[in-house]
Amino acid sequence: MKQAMLAAIMAAGLLSAPVRAEPFGAPPPRLPFVATLSNTTPLAFGMDAGQTARALGRPLQYVRGGPSNEIYLALRNIGGSGLIPSRHRLFLQFRHGRLAGWKEDYGENWMWE
Repeated sequence: MKQAMLAAIMAAGLLSAPVRAEPFGAPPPRLPFVATLSNTTPLAFGMDAGQTARALGRPLQYVRGGPSNEIYLALRNIGGSGLIPSRHRLFLQFRHGRLAGWKEDYGENWMWE
């Protein structure tokens, strides 16, 4: 009996919810700004090197730095044209074993120099 009453209350609540009609031919609703960002790298401050490598799906290469201030490099193959591959370099700064910052370096385009 209680379950039937609960189901009836929930059905009434769903039927009384306001419905928003959009005019025919209207443009689709705009997505929030964060949903349209091209930088969707799943990095977060405080990750260790293993978590960062798993999040990027790439192995990290040691560049320089001491035991508590390391810089690593992740090479990401973004694609490019069939003739010229595009590789982006992502430098990762670790302090005390935790991710403290990152910088993407697109390198120099030798074709336009």
